[in-house]
Amino acid sequence: MSLSEGWIVVVQAATQADVSQTASGGPRRHVFHAHVRFADLDPLNHVNNVRMLTYLEDARIAFLRPDFGPDRHGTLGGLVVARHEVDYLKPILMRHDPIRVETRVTEVRNASFRIAYEICDDDGVYARAVSVLVGYDTADQSVRRLDAAERAYLNGFLLPEV
Repeated sequence: MSLSEGWIVVVQAATQADVSQTASGGPRRHVFHAHVRFADLDPLNHVNNVRMLTYLEDARIAFLRPDFGPDRHGTLGGLVVARHEVDYLKPILMRHDPIRVETRVTEVRNASFRIAYEICDDDGVYARAVSVLVGYDTADQSVRRLDAAERAYLNGFLLPEV
């Protein structure tokens, strides 16, 4: 199943998130709109691979902000990134229209979860990526279990990989 199928939750800025339930009550996708900046381009005149990770980070922050914000577990929401995997499919050139970063959860475990992304627009997919995030207690500097509210939020976006 592609990320572009099904229900979509749209975010216009990193500080705004619409996390309302879909009409069917089924899993949701989170969509973040990223603007390509001139500074994102490398000497080959396309978005640098490191900047693609910045787009993923911005989307991830917007996605997690409603239930993983600093008010819940201290700085950075009590999560750390354990892994990133990115497949670059085609270059993103300078453009005026934003690109979409569509995010969904593919696995929820006791202390970690996996999210999948597609960086895309109506013409296709530029990159696919996966991140593994782990609950982290900033005071104890140790792994922590995800609490019930976090798991419920993540499960609302759970669309396992096929």
